[in-house]
Order: sequence, then C-alpha cells, then structure tokens
Amino acid sequence: METVDTVPSKVGVLGGGRMGAGIAHAFLTAGAEVVVVERDDDAAEGARRRVTDALLKSVQRGTTTETIEALTQRLSVSVNYNSFGSCGLVVEAVPEDFELKSTALKAVEAQLPPNAWLATNTSSLSVGKLAEQLERPANFCGLHFFNPVPASLLVEVVLAEETSEELAAAARSWVQSLGKTAVVVNDAPGFASSRLGVAIALEAMRMVEEGVASADDIDAAMVLGYKHPVGPLKTTDIVGLDVRLGIAEYLHSTLGERFAPPQILRDKVAKGELGRKSGKGFFSWDS
Repeated sequence: METVDTVPSKVGVLGGGRMGAGIAHAFLTAGAEVVVVERDDDAAEGARRRVTDALLKSVQRGTTTETIEALTQRLSVSVNYNSFGSCGLVVEAVPEDFELKSTALKAVEAQLPPNAWLATNTSSLSVGKLAEQLERPANFCGLHFFNPVPASLLVEVVLAEETSEELAAAARSWVQSLGKTAVVVNDAPGFASSRLGVAIALEAMRMVEEGVASADDIDAAMVLGYKHPVGPLKTTDIVGLDVRLGIAEYLHSTLGERFAPPQILRDKVAKGELGRKSGKGFFSWDS
C-alpha cells in the first residue's frame, strides 16, 4: 500500500461529469497523476474539458502555484477500464443507481492490483451493500465529495463493516491533503450530510407547495437566520432535482415516510426542471 501521509501518486476517477471532474481536479491540485475513464470518446472529451476548465480557474484565482501546463500534463482521459491498472486509488463517480454503481465497481476492481484502494462517491446508497459485491471489501469505502468539489471543504468518509482500519486512516489523510475536512460516519442510509440536508430541503419544498412562503424567502430565512451559506432550495438546484429525488426515494424506502418526496419535486423532475444544469428548478439559472 502507498503511504498515507499524502494522496496516492496515481488516482483514477470513473465518470467525468460535474462530480467526477471536480474529484479529478482535487487530486490533480494535490499533486497526483489522474486518469478519468468515461463511457465513450465524446464523454471522455467532455470530461477533459470540464477538468481543464476547473484547473484553469484555480490557476487564475491563485489557489494553486502550478501552471495549467503542469497540471494538465498529469491528466489523462480514457474509455478503457484497464487504464486504472496502475492506480493506487480509484474513485467511482457514476450516477446514483445501485446496479450501475455495483457493476462499475466490480469492473474497476477487476483491473486493480490487490493492494489498491477503491471508493464510491455515493451520496446515499449503502456502502456496505456495494462492498458485498466486491472481492476485496476491506479495500473499499465511501468518499462522499460535495458539489462544487473545488469550493467545498467537506468530504464524508463512509466506513462499511468490512472497511479496513488502514483504509479508514488513509482516507482521512487523503482528505486532509486535499485541503478539506473529513467527517467520518458509519454506513447508514443517507450517512450524515445527505440525511440532514435532504430532510431540510424536502420540508422547504413542502412549504413552497403549501404556499407558506416563496422559494426566495425560505432560502433567505435559512441563510440569514441560521447562517447557511446557501439556502436548501438553491442547494437543491445546484445538486440537481433529479439527484435529490433519487436520494429521497432511497431514504423513503429505508427510513420511512418522513423522507417521502413532495409532489412538487416529482412534477418538476417530470417537466425537466432539474435545476442549474437545465436552466430552471426552484430558481431561474438563465444567466
């Protein structure tokens, strides 16, 4: 195993969407070589563009002392799982679907050396149940990054029963090396952050649905009254209403009626109002 006082020298990221690109950015700016694997050439090129754009912003803002050339030189993109063969750690960041993640994780594990680490970026699914699908569950944990990854200071380290103590210590160290804070939680539906964040967001949606107050005023109450940096409805727009719906449905099935998705959420997703990525959610994102 690699030493735990720094990030692994080569890190893989499966999935180069918004979250995957952000995770790749985090490890690149921490000094790692990163390979991003996507499903096809078009998706891979899109992933390269997203990571490069994020790196360029870091250079322009002075949050890294490296040049964009030096950073991108350590980035590669691929459509082949065997590109993970020399990675010390691979983080899976595919959509929030158990079967999809399980299939992807098994395919990644098959390419890794026995001493490599594997992590999932799931925001709510059971890390323990995903671990049951793997040959080396002791080498597996959750690394739940938050959107947008470059600006977020938090990573949830989610430990399944099978997760080794060595990996638990290594994961905390990696998060520190990324300039973020690790919150360690045991595997449970929604962990800590999603469970609390979704509970607040669902109640805010019900308040809009019932005409208690506008989305603007509900968010302002939480920002000004409780010092939240962003209100629960704007956060939902940033995360994606479809993502929030998927998490809520999972928590509803595991934790009961208090997580039942409001009809307003289902209706907006059905209409394609997914938040920032579609231009409209609880707010307009036309600009």
